[in-house]
Amino acid sequence: MLYLVETNIMKKLFLLLLFIPFVSIGQNNFIGSIERLSSEMDEYISKDSKIEIIAKGFNWSEGPVWSKKLNALLFSDVPNNVIYKWDKKNGLSTFINEIGYSGIVPNSKKAGTNGLTIDQEGNLIICMHGDRRIVKLIDWNSNEVLPVATSFNNKLFNSPNDLVYNNKKELFFTDPPYGLRNGDNDKLKELQFNGVFRLSNDGELKVLIKNLSRPNGIAISIDEKTLYVANSDSKNPVIMKYKITDEGVENPEVFFDGSVLSKKDIGLFDGLKVHPSGTIFATGPGGVLLINKEGNHIGTIRTKVRSANCAFDDKFEYLYMTSHQYLTRIRIID
Repeated sequence: MLYLVETNIMKKLFLLLLFIPFVSIGQNNFIGSIERLSSEMDEYISKDSKIEIIAKGFNWSEGPVWSKKLNALLFSDVPNNVIYKWDKKNGLSTFINEIGYSGIVPNSKKAGTNGLTIDQEGNLIICMHGDRRIVKLIDWNSNEVLPVATSFNNKLFNSPNDLVYNNKKELFFTDPPYGLRNGDNDKLKELQFNGVFRLSNDGELKVLIKNLSRPNGIAISIDEKTLYVANSDSKNPVIMKYKITDEGVENPEVFFDGSVLSKKDIGLFDGLKVHPSGTIFATGPGGVLLINKEGNHIGTIRTKVRSANCAFDDKFEYLYMTSHQYLTRIRIID
């Protein structure tokens, strides 16, 4: 009898360990490699830099953003409906559980949060993949949020994916159908397009782009004259650029065509971040591509697994990467 009790306890402990969602990593855990296609790459990544795994065990890590308020990185695990926090002192911890999907609107996929950003006041702004809206976290110790954008022309968004502010406090965001179980064919899809939107500081919401099949990562140039949008479509794997105007955007151009790369490497274009130099750090085929402001691919941080997104810390000392089940980082040259 005692043996059976102990055996059952061990089984329960074993099953519990199987479902621990993440693991903090110590030092000297590395992955991948650095591909240098131009000497320009040496201006960002030193010859001895390595990709460091700092946490693992996620289902699909996404949307990293650095919070100066917390002096920490926040990021999503989309399928598990969790936002995690990582800082150098304490490692990894759960920041908020069950935040992206609450059932407030119809959604059969029930995914969690995706892209995250910080507004000018230091608030966390969240793409709610499951709840099909964008919200502001108003209580950092709970799930209490305030809606920022919930619909367009009285129709629910598909699943807001990524977002960025400019200095005018205008919010630009993408809305592909990834958060709907059947994508474009989902019966719950209300918009007939996958759009890129701009929310003005006074609350005016305007659709800027309707003709991209899978608008995903989004970024703004340092001078705030150019909008970059990644199209995560294997049939058209490109990063587009647009001139930003008061009315919206104009002069669409292909900034970088990843057709050749996507045939030989895993991953599609996803998250985008702009370095102060103007160089784009773009998750895509092979890992994180560095593309200078002229559109030349100068090298790749090859993460070995599919990479969803990336973010710098506030001092641009490290690039943090959400790479499938991993959270990784690499040192950036000052």
